[in-house]
Amino acid sequence: MKDKYNYFYTSNFMYIAIIAVFIIIIFLYNHYTVGFIALLGFFILTFYNIKNIKIKKNEWKEFIEDFSSKLDSATKNTLVKLPFPLMIINNKGNILWYNQNLSMIVDNRDVLGKKIDDIIKNIHIEDILTGKKNNYNDLKIHNKYYDMYASSVSTIGKTDSDDEKDNIILLYFYDVSVKHKLLKEIENIKESVVLIEVDNLDEVVKSTPEDKRPLLIAEIERNINSYAQSINAMLKKYSLGKYVLVVQNKNIEKEMKKNFEILDIIREINTGNTLAVTLSIGIGRGGETPSENYNFAASVRELALSRGGDQAIIKSGDKMLFYGGKTKEVEKRTKVRARIIGQSLVGLVKDSSNVVIMGHSNPDIDCFGGAIGIYSAIRIFRKESYILIDSLNDSIEYIYKKLKKDKDYANNLKSSIDCEDLIDDDSLLILVDVNNSNYVENTSILKKFKKVVIIDHHRKSANVVEDATLSYIEPYASSTSELITEMVQYMSKDYKMKPIEAEVLLAGICVDTKNFYFKTGVRTFEAAAYLRKNGADTIDVKKLFSTDLENYIKKSEIIKSAKIIEGNIAIAVCPEEVEDNILAAKAADELLNIKSIEASFVLVKIKDMVFISGRSFGNINVQLIMESLGGGGHMTMAGSNIKLSSENNILENNYKKSIEYSVEKLEKSIKDYLRKDE
Repeated sequence: MKDKYNYFYTSNFMYIAIIAVFIIIIFLYNHYTVGFIALLGFFILTFYNIKNIKIKKNEWKEFIEDFSSKLDSATKNTLVKLPFPLMIINNKGNILWYNQNLSMIVDNRDVLGKKIDDIIKNIHIEDILTGKKNNYNDLKIHNKYYDMYASSVSTIGKTDSDDEKDNIILLYFYDVSVKHKLLKEIENIKESVVLIEVDNLDEVVKSTPEDKRPLLIAEIERNINSYAQSINAMLKKYSLGKYVLVVQNKNIEKEMKKNFEILDIIREINTGNTLAVTLSIGIGRGGETPSENYNFAASVRELALSRGGDQAIIKSGDKMLFYGGKTKEVEKRTKVRARIIGQSLVGLVKDSSNVVIMGHSNPDIDCFGGAIGIYSAIRIFRKESYILIDSLNDSIEYIYKKLKKDKDYANNLKSSIDCEDLIDDDSLLILVDVNNSNYVENTSILKKFKKVVIIDHHRKSANVVEDATLSYIEPYASSTSELITEMVQYMSKDYKMKPIEAEVLLAGICVDTKNFYFKTGVRTFEAAAYLRKNGADTIDVKKLFSTDLENYIKKSEIIKSAKIIEGNIAIAVCPEEVEDNILAAKAADELLNIKSIEASFVLVKIKDMVFISGRSFGNINVQLIMESLGGGGHMTMAGSNIKLSSENNILENNYKKSIEYSVEKLEKSIKDYLRKDE
């Protein structure tokens, strides 16, 4: 303690002495007016320092007396002579004392009386007092790293009423900067496995004039070879358009900062090809063995492919990071996969005791239409099958009630409770319009099935349903209704759908393409033509989208609340009384009709969740923005939800704070996306 006092006194005396020298120099140069003013300031400063030193001295004396009364002489002697940094704090986190070695850690700043949180973050006093945690490793303080050991010392202090137990906490610091640097260097030279695949290489080559095809392939290989050399990687081509690289972690870190510019370099290749060349890159790192890193890389490369390609995904343990994903998915010209999936599904259906079809929570017309389409095909095989639906909304209520009057549907539209008793080991679950396990209509039902089939057009998410028996995820497709319309044609030559079933499927396509404006390819029109041929009446489809005056007014109010950020992005909020996610999605669609708006987001609070619907023309990738908030979707249409809880200090019944919090998170996600895109 004496060392600390002497240091404080000496440092202040040095400053006063320096000021006095400057005043003498001023008088020597005959600047008397300035000199007298400076002299007056000098006396005031001296008086203040003397007073301050006296207060500090009294505080230290009081502390020493109190401290001495609480600790035995052996303990005091040990503390004074410790050769490494030491700090003493009370049970409220206030700094009571520290030695000269610790002064050097904090750059000789006076931190006496300050909170420990001002110097070191994430130190929990309660954990130390209860013995829950005493060791803290790799604490960063002023560009150095320390291990810290905390020890609680109990003492007895008198109060006016009674004896109470008081505690002081001793914090011992050990410099581990060298160890930290060595571990970081070791981590940097560890190898990551990188798998690169050229997306749809055959389609790209076919889009190129025949005489320029060798040049295209050579240009792709030249760029990939050059990229491998730039990051000092071992490169091996193991198949046409497929490469494996082994590269040090430090070079992967550099590529992360550059957002994997190889994606942009490859995309700019132009040797006469009408389709853009894109890559799917899977990177595995952080595994215990090279084999584990390879498995990581293989799994995320498949994920990148299923999400439409043109992106790099890093997997380190359970953590995944996404880069790229800027281009629209390329429509596949062949329907071979639709035929194979359809025939495979027939085999699974025949081998099952019964079939349950389930979509995502709060289903839209595409989800419900897809379920109807699959159900209509399974009906041909006279297999016991059901459509699970727990929640109705305005978008499907009309068609749901209409189907309830049909004898083939009257007893086959069931709730989760009704379906639970039907499930056995041979039951088959078909998920439509969803692949994320967190967004299915009923997660507990999902866990009861041993056989699961996925049919979806959304990009595969990080939380994709695992161990699916059959998976048909095609992000190029406009809608799940389009995929199912193609597939059911190959399931049975005797298949014939009802007009009402055709109408629901066509409505699903219309909704997800915004009446054939977005993500509409040749196969989309072919599917629509097939449905029209099977009795889909476009007038009846139009009626499915009609809304009442009240909802129309509510949608107008949502649009009226919109604010513009970044010059071309609209964010709107549903009024407190509106708890309709579908209405929010419709409002997001409508906002794109406003001039200069490139993307729109609409938020709606429903119970303890805030749902976000995102829409864009494609220049802004709303899928990446929504994924950063735990959601997903497509470049032009995506969604997410924010769970409200006490952890973020938001009450479920506090509408204003909930919305403010959610808008703040959304705006941060948008700014992060735009900054990364730059």
